Amino acid sequence: MNQDARRMMSREEQLRRRIHACTWIMVFGLAVGGATALPLQTELDVVARWLGADNLSPEQASSDFVKWILTVRDALHVTYAKYPFMGYGTDWLAFAHFIIALAFIGALRHPIRNIWLFTWGMIASVLIVPWAFITGEVRDIPVYWRLSDCSFGAGGFIPCWLAFRWTRELEQLRMINPRFD
Repeated sequence: MNQDARRMMSREEQLRRRIHACTWIMVFGLAVGGATALPLQTELDVVARWLGADNLSPEQASSDFVKWILTVRDALHVTYAKYPFMGYGTDWLAFAHFIIALAFIGALRHPIRNIWLFTWGMIASVLIVPWAFITGEVRDIPVYWRLSDCSFGAGGFIPCWLAFRWTRELEQLRMINPRFD
């Protein structure tokens, strides 16, 4: 094997590692996001306790943020006590996250063939911003909370964009040396 072929193979291995890392970031982020959609009531009880506000009502909150956490906590307690089936919606939200995470496994196996996943991930990440601001306005979600939701768009866009770039480069290397899959 000549030096150019070794350099291309080395670059291909580097690109594959980078693509895999970005893809695993997406898989992990989606799986964790899905998992956090399941125990919402418990999570908010824990956050209220961490904030030292577990025995307070929203009106007694020391800040707008704490007031929001307590408002959501209380709403979930009332809703789940009276209408436990409402939690089924977040169960499906979690399921959707897990299934989307599974889709990215295809990019781990064959990034060039599945480059569309990175494009789709970038589109979905960008669409988080208008979705959060439009639906957040309709549902009276505080602006700072909508911005927090938008950060997930950036968190998803960056690894998808990097993986897309590196997959394109990997594709170019394969055109030069088609031996690699």
